[in-house]
Amino acid sequence: MKKLGLAIAACVVGIAPAQASTLFMGSYPDKMLVLDEATGAVKDRLTLASGLPTSMRISNDQKRIYVTTITTSGIEVIDTATKKVINSFSLNTPTTRYRFNGGVPDPSGKFFFTMMQKFEKLQDRWTVGPQMFGVIDLTKKAVVRTAAVPEEDVRAGAGRGNYMMSLDGKTMFLIRDKVLVVDTAALKVTDRLEFSKPEATGIEGVSFGGGVETLRNPAEYVSMFTAQDPYIRNKVYGVGRFNLATKAFDFRPIGPAPVGGGMAGLQVSKDMKEGWTVVTQEKVGNKRCEFWHLDLTTNLVKNKAEFPCRTRFQFGMSGDGKMLYIYGASYDIEMYDAQTLKHIKTIDLGNDTTGAGMIITQ
Repeated sequence: MKKLGLAIAACVVGIAPAQASTLFMGSYPDKMLVLDEATGAVKDRLTLASGLPTSMRISNDQKRIYVTTITTSGIEVIDTATKKVINSFSLNTPTTRYRFNGGVPDPSGKFFFTMMQKFEKLQDRWTVGPQMFGVIDLTKKAVVRTAAVPEEDVRAGAGRGNYMMSLDGKTMFLIRDKVLVVDTAALKVTDRLEFSKPEATGIEGVSFGGGVETLRNPAEYVSMFTAQDPYIRNKVYGVGRFNLATKAFDFRPIGPAPVGGGMAGLQVSKDMKEGWTVVTQEKVGNKRCEFWHLDLTTNLVKNKAEFPCRTRFQFGMSGDGKMLYIYGASYDIEMYDAQTLKHIKTIDLGNDTTGAGMIITQ
């Protein structure tokens, strides 16, 4: 079995009709932008008391947005109905600090599961703790349980990856170079899924690509994957689906993988028949960026279109699936028609946005 390489976009996007949709985006230094998606107007700028937002996660019922912040290692909870912060706290104290990035709430919304490190101040120095699985009580506003991450699962970047939770809240999945299956009661790794060869003839070494940024089905993780044949090492890309309940993995090849670049940010239509991804090739002065529009029923590329590259950016899609967004590390959002892939307009946000991504709700 082959290990999986992971490069996952950190954001998850909720679904809602565009005419009634609200778009949330993190921005410097401590703000959450609230936009009317239909007009692009910034309706509010919520202040996050715990600082700079680094990741966002929407609950399965679409009622809460959980934001992690880096300035004081905090969590902010936003109510999607009132569009207000309803819970805000920092885990840091003058002598104790935590570092974590991302996570997932349990189905009750009372606890937040993540991977973290703890730093403690002594008289003459700070000590750096080991990587831990952590449970944060959102009512007590404190870390209530931790467990050491097994040595074989320790990675640079600690908890960077994509977190998923089973519908019954008994299992957390951390998807990165492999899938770690963690029992939430014991905080122990019960399984490590290193996917074996897919069923496609003559293909091996399947690896993760950019994760789907739309939470269409909370029981399934959808991603762009790459694979290569065992003989001359030609790489192909395709769409993979990982079922959280059965742990079954399905990979469907689409075509040759781009040379000298990568693919990330898979977006999928509501009926799961169409997909969009961003392909980057080469670097710096020769860098080329393209949209690829995929037919997921036939596994064919419907059309492609080049767009102006940025040094770094994120890829998203509108709530109704009609427009594609290029944004991040900038003061604007570039909007493109999802079918023709042509540029429609640019929205000026008035704030520099962070890498926390965007969430769209009704």
